[in-house]
Amino acid sequence: MTNNNKKIEIKNISLTYEGSGTVFQALKDVSLTINDGEFVSIIGSSGCGKSTLLSILEGLRTPSAGEVLIDGKKIEGTGRDRGVVFQQYALFPWMTAEKNISFGIKQVKPELSKKERLELSNQFLSKVGLSGAKDKYPRDLSGGMQQRVAIARALAMDTDILLMDEPFGAVDAKTRVILQELLLHLWEGDGNSRKKTVVFVTHDIDEAILLSDRIIMMRANPGRVYQEIPVNLERPRSRSELVKSREYSAVRNEIMSLFFGDIKDQIDQEAVI
Repeated sequence: MTNNNKKIEIKNISLTYEGSGTVFQALKDVSLTINDGEFVSIIGSSGCGKSTLLSILEGLRTPSAGEVLIDGKKIEGTGRDRGVVFQQYALFPWMTAEKNISFGIKQVKPELSKKERLELSNQFLSKVGLSGAKDKYPRDLSGGMQQRVAIARALAMDTDILLMDEPFGAVDAKTRVILQELLLHLWEGDGNSRKKTVVFVTHDIDEAILLSDRIIMMRANPGRVYQEIPVNLERPRSRSELVKSREYSAVRNEIMSLFFGDIKDQIDQEAVI
């Protein structure tokens, strides 16, 4: 369950690119509120602005209109309150797994000693099942292992907000399932720690249902919020049990109908053009 404390407020943001005599509107009048501790997934067809919206939340892009507030304060660039996990692993190739995590911790907790950072790094390597890989470089790790290091780094940084841009898109199906379960386990915690606020971009409808409290569907041309779908399925969630439930089928059918309706609309628009 999530509380009703607003963590992220996206207020009427638009983003327009101009160049070479052309104007492209990537986002138009997007408004959304995400509560503290909520797990929200953003889905939609390619080009609908999912990753663009996430980059604005990261502070890497500034909207042409509107604003984004975190804890009531306007975003002004990147911040220590936000951790990011990309689709590509984004590890420093010259650093070991342990030092990749330690470096991330140093950026948000410079007051910690080197020893403290390394101890924390190893705690999170253990949580993702990689305690034996602390001295290995990214080149020595599989794709799934690299992504586990990236997730461990983001979690070890202990930011209030976790932004994830298709973090499992580049791994094989088996590893994807393992990482989904791992993320759920770490996010849900032991019941004593406060949940992080997660904004998760994905193309995978089943992944979104498994993970989310709420799913935001976006549409393209221009990118905009089209529908919000609550996922009122009991937690903790078991994939094997989830797929048997009527509630799961109802949510999935609703999203599938919206998703493929969106694709049909795009095809019809392109046919007219």
